[in-house]
Amino acid sequence: MKFDLWYSEYQTKSLKLSTKVKDVLYTGKSEFQEIQIIDTYDFGKVLILDNTYQTTERDEFIYHELISHPALFTHPNPKTVLVIGGGDGGTVREVVKHPSVESIDFVELDEKVVEACKEHMPKLSCEIDNPKVNTLFTDGIKYVAETEKKYDVILVDCPDPVGPAKGLFEEEFYKNVFKCLTDDGIMVQQTESPLFNTDLIKDVGNYLKEAGFGIIKPLVCTIPTYPSGFWNFTVASKKYNPLESDREEIKEKLKEIDTIYYDEDVHIGVFLATPKYLK
Repeated sequence: MKFDLWYSEYQTKSLKLSTKVKDVLYTGKSEFQEIQIIDTYDFGKVLILDNTYQTTERDEFIYHELISHPALFTHPNPKTVLVIGGGDGGTVREVVKHPSVESIDFVELDEKVVEACKEHMPKLSCEIDNPKVNTLFTDGIKYVAETEKKYDVILVDCPDPVGPAKGLFEEEFYKNVFKCLTDDGIMVQQTESPLFNTDLIKDVGNYLKEAGFGIIKPLVCTIPTYPSGFWNFTVASKKYNPLESDREEIKEKLKEIDTIYYDEDVHIGVFLATPKYLK
């Protein structure tokens, strides 16, 4: 008798997303969370933490390109970058593409996630061992509170605001991020679903304003495997407005950088397409 194996994530109490499983590649538990990597028919390999989809091979390029490139192309000369979270390595992979970037501090809480992704999801984790990357296994909240280093760009590739990640969405964290940025620095954070988490997005905007950021903008896109399929990033900048970026300059720089989703039009479009209620 043949049985079909399906994985389902309950995205709310009354909504779930299910996918048929081809193979279970990894299952384990760290001191922080349960870790699974499955191979699926429609989304390819999928990283799951505590029964929640984190990234899939099929749609990860949307998330990873948009959490990284809009900020890195808005800043005229990003040299130092801090990536908080993102143990799969996809964000680091995108940052490494920028020739101006000289060093990347990759701060990840869970070493087992990185190990599992390096073994089973090499398309994402392929640049973690790049010489430009300095990997630190520690709490990102603690790191920004204690470090004296300054960064041109900080990318917060965090999970949902529960458990250890809850503090990544609180006012004190944003004050410390502001402190860790150079005088013209930019930060980006994934800030959940514009349909299901509107209050959280509003709170984050207020916290960033209180922290001292003068330019705060939501960036919206569609990511099929995330709750509602409609996703938001929040960009906060001390000096540079992403909407004032030079499209032709971005187009020229992209001749040296390989992207699938992001280009000079997307750079502007993801901000202009912000729904009225989020503005």
